[in-house]
Amino acid sequence: MPSDIAENIADVRARIGRACARSGRAEAAIALLAVSKAQPPEAIRTAAQAGVDGIGENYFQEAQEKMTAHGDLGIPWHFIGPLQSNKTAGIAAAFDWVQSVDRLKIAQRLSTQRPSHLAPLNICVQVNIDDEASKSGVHPTQLPALLDAIAALPNLALRGLMAIPRAQQAAELSRGSFARVRELFEANCERAPRFDTLSMGMSDDFEIAIEEGATLVRIGSAIFGKRPSKNKVNV
Repeated sequence: MPSDIAENIADVRARIGRACARSGRAEAAIALLAVSKAQPPEAIRTAAQAGVDGIGENYFQEAQEKMTAHGDLGIPWHFIGPLQSNKTAGIAAAFDWVQSVDRLKIAQRLSTQRPSHLAPLNICVQVNIDDEASKSGVHPTQLPALLDAIAALPNLALRGLMAIPRAQQAAELSRGSFARVRELFEANCERAPRFDTLSMGMSDDFEIAIEEGATLVRIGSAIFGKRPSKNKVNV
């Protein structure tokens, strides 16, 4: 497994480079987040040592165990899953980033519960770009007001947007959704001093996301291999 993971990361990096070349972007502008849901500790350590820019986790309890085992890695941890009010205290204390904020109540709890000795918690607001009832995320029309409210909270650093477009049979069909997220990002980039992160693109579509402006891609199966799932789309 370790050699496969390192080789997979090298392959993903090469694909990032080609996508950047096609779109006239600098490869250094793209952060690679390894999504380690359901992965064993040794896989996470291998990914970190192979040069990913962060580790993404969907579930707090699972992430907590991994963080305990990997406190020495010196790599940012991103919470990317749905947020529950009863988990915000632990998330606020343990993570460097939260990418899935979609309502003010959650942001207020994260701000209040962020320990004072830690740097501000980096926040991305999740946008429900295709207005899917099954997905979290703020509606685009409600985004400006939410961004302004979050930007005013202490202990948080509003960094950008995150989105998961509608699942498509062909990755190219997501291009329009990615473009709309980029337009929202550009339209709102002056609402916070460090609004610099556009998190979009997963294993099946990250190259198109990069071509449309992503600055951070969230990659699971293309790094760690396929895992049994009821979902049709692999992160």
